[in-house]
Amino acid sequence: MAVFTFVCRHEDGTWSAKQQSGDLEGSADSAFELQRHLSKLAFSSAGSGGISSSFSYITPSAAVFQVIVGGGGGGSFIGGGGGAGAVPAAAGGGAAPAVEEKKEEEKKEEEESDDDMGFSLFD
Repeated sequence: MAVFTFVCRHEDGTWSAKQQSGDLEGSADSAFELQRHLSKLAFSSAGSGGISSSFSYITPSAAVFQVIVGGGGGGSFIGGGGGAGAVPAAAGGGAAPAVEEKKEEEKKEEEESDDDMGFSLFD
């Protein structure tokens, strides 16, 4: 698994990026095109495997872009906290907490019904 982290800047209508600890860099007219370009560079440097990426704005003219090649987790890494929950689930035993949370949500919905308040909006 290879992780590539880029610091991106927008100046004079052009996005540019430099790898945080490495020599990869690129530029493009839009943030989307820059992401595509950097993803291709990272993939060609790492070899093979699945690829996932994350683009996060720090300010309107600065961002951090991370590309992960060969992680085996597919797109589960995208979304920040959601990726952390996917790792234990893959190891086994991770499905039980999700079921418990769902049951708790159902109980909360039942407790907040109109019948408990003694009136209904449609009466």
